Amino acid sequence: MTLAPARYSFGADEHIFVELSESMSLEAFFKGMSITSALSRLAIPGVTEICPANASYQVRFDPDVVKPDDLLQLLQSLESVIGNAEVELDTRIIEIPVFYNDPWTNETMARFRERHQDPSSTDLQYAARVNHYESVDAFIAAHSGSPWFVSMVGFVAGLPFMFQMVERERQIEVPKYLRPRTDTPKLTIGHGGCFGCIYSVRGAGGYQMFGVTPAPIFDPEQKLPYLKDFMCFFRPGDIVKFKPITRDEYTRMAAEVEAGTFDLKIRPTRFSLKRFLVNPAAYNQGLEEVLHGH
Repeated sequence: MTLAPARYSFGADEHIFVELSESMSLEAFFKGMSITSALSRLAIPGVTEICPANASYQVRFDPDVVKPDDLLQLLQSLESVIGNAEVELDTRIIEIPVFYNDPWTNETMARFRERHQDPSSTDLQYAARVNHYESVDAFIAAHSGSPWFVSMVGFVAGLPFMFQMVERERQIEVPKYLRPRTDTPKLTIGHGGCFGCIYSVRGAGGYQMFGVTPAPIFDPEQKLPYLKDFMCFFRPGDIVKFKPITRDEYTRMAAEVEAGTFDLKIRPTRFSLKRFLVNPAAYNQGLEEVLHGH
């Protein structure tokens, strides 16, 4: 897939917004990661913030230090030089335990059924049906069966937006609630459109709810081993593999979180977009082997 040229626009006096594609794809994501990483390495005086997103990025700058047109020309040059080059990324693969079909999200969705497309079914039942799976169990197997890329982090502190690493025809797509809820349990696994997420804190939300993880992903106190470096765990480029767990496993892990002894399985890996696109299923199997040390 070759992307069309990016679209550039100025936002007031201090921002340049760059739209790489009108739809999300791994190609668009990696193009943005390549350009923003290169820009960061250049350490241009006056560039104060670089914010990559799903299929775009934004740069904040000080116009008294760097001229807007000069920065625009630099970004266009970076796109020309590296935008469609073969991309490899040093990153990490992370196993996230998920208690699917849990009682807390089920209780929450029951309070907000009048805001849903199908008040007579659960979010999981609805998602399974609109994606043509024969059962909730088959849908859960598909949701947890292939890894997900973290394409951006934000909206609320530490919340990851994730894009599943499968062929486009296998993408899980589910519309958001007709009207947002005023409540979502902390650490809910959600889905809206083609994006998955993990709600880092309790609060309002409109994504379909599939389950919960016991693993905190945002903690200002940084009590757990994997949060020692930063209070927000995820970063763009992370690869996530969901692991279904039982109620008993969830209870045990939640107790470990409370005791400060819980840790996640995290492995370093080097991701190649070119090799992934040749055979996604085989590449994902290799990632699974990296995660489990085979």
